[in-house]
Amino acid sequence: MDFQVVVLAGGNSKSLTPLVSKDVPKPLLPVANHPVLFYVLRQLEESNLKDLIVVVEGEDAGLLVGAWISGTFVDRLHVEIAAVPEDIGTAGALRAISHYLTAKDVLVVSGDLVSDVSPGAVAATHRRHDAVVTATLCCVPISGSSESGSSGGKDKTKKPGRYNIIGLDPRKQFLLHIATGAEIEKDTRLQKHLLHAVGQMEIRSDLMDAHMYAFKRSVLQEVLDQKDTFQSLKQDVVPYLVRSQLKSEAVLSGIRQAEEDGNEKVSFPNKQVMVSQILANASTPSFHELYSMDPDGSAQTRKTHKCCAYIASSSSYCVRLNSIQAFMDINRDVTGEADHLLSDNVIGPSPKLGTKTTVGPHCMLGEGSEMGDKCQVKRSVIGRHCRIGSHVKVVNSVVMNHVTIGDGCIIQGSVICSNVQLQERAVLKDCQVGAGFVVTAGSEYKGESLARKEK
Repeated sequence: MDFQVVVLAGGNSKSLTPLVSKDVPKPLLPVANHPVLFYVLRQLEESNLKDLIVVVEGEDAGLLVGAWISGTFVDRLHVEIAAVPEDIGTAGALRAISHYLTAKDVLVVSGDLVSDVSPGAVAATHRRHDAVVTATLCCVPISGSSESGSSGGKDKTKKPGRYNIIGLDPRKQFLLHIATGAEIEKDTRLQKHLLHAVGQMEIRSDLMDAHMYAFKRSVLQEVLDQKDTFQSLKQDVVPYLVRSQLKSEAVLSGIRQAEEDGNEKVSFPNKQVMVSQILANASTPSFHELYSMDPDGSAQTRKTHKCCAYIASSSSYCVRLNSIQAFMDINRDVTGEADHLLSDNVIGPSPKLGTKTTVGPHCMLGEGSEMGDKCQVKRSVIGRHCRIGSHVKVVNSVVMNHVTIGDGCIIQGSVICSNVQLQERAVLKDCQVGAGFVVTAGSEYKGESLARKEK
């Protein structure tokens, strides 16, 4: 397929502080001891989509990500790294590299997506319908939308989950309405002309935008050029394309007048014609045809663009790593119910475990790590080359690489970043410890975010 692939990998996300750092940007955050970016790149490779532009925020992060890709996917993928400024949004990132886009269609996928949904299937659906955009929709995870994760630390206030309101045609092929974020805290308004056109619309609140889109390249570039204030694909570009389908000047003039008058009829110069009588149901090929009236009253057909949906199977795994809670959830899932996403063993080669030390199910122990006597590890990921003393308990936690943990420490529900030192008898519960931090002997922390001060 004539597709270019753009992976929006991000950079130093504020929502993931103190997990991210100058040495470990977001794309390299570990999920079951692999950088999160690994999962997207492997899915693309398996779909034979190997010509990629990986967009990274910041020059330094771009160098780190490029070096990792070169070492991991050597001779497997053709990857160009494009560094863009930080905080310009997903649409801004695409706008910055749009001059590199030359193929008929572009597949855009978020680098923080951990999923078993096939990018190739999304691309094929897009081509089959000749759509201007095809959005991938997944079932909301049981634990809640991946956009509603708590940031951890001291902020224990429950934030309301942000879901999507999705409107689909009866056959679930066309995307007719989408509301996200703050929009859905208000009354949801549906465009009257769309309801007339489709006859019926299925409204769903149990689907999540997976941030995997196929675009017709010419339309995408036109929108990015003309709408220079658009910053987000999800909140700006995709809703704009969905709203503007089924529109033409001839019909819109009538629709605006009808909506102002409170009528459900559309006024044309010579006749009053119900839109529902003009437009076929969304499930038929003529759904995206518009009729305008010639002066003699005859109808003339004009095509408009199609916005389509690819709805993943309800059994698919599809979560974005965009919060600390999501980071914890994904690490737990990939070593548990979603372990089919793993390509290697849960226990690294030749681990050194002391006497009466137990590593329970749904755990991962990285290469070169050592544990002393009478330790317990439950539902946790231990990184590479860690040194763990005796009588240590690690439960529901993620420990990154080169961490030293002294005797008698207890770690529960926490994230310990690389090169951290926990001195003996330290106790951590629901904490995040930034890279290189030293937790002093005998100290106890609960719900804290611990990090070294930036120099």
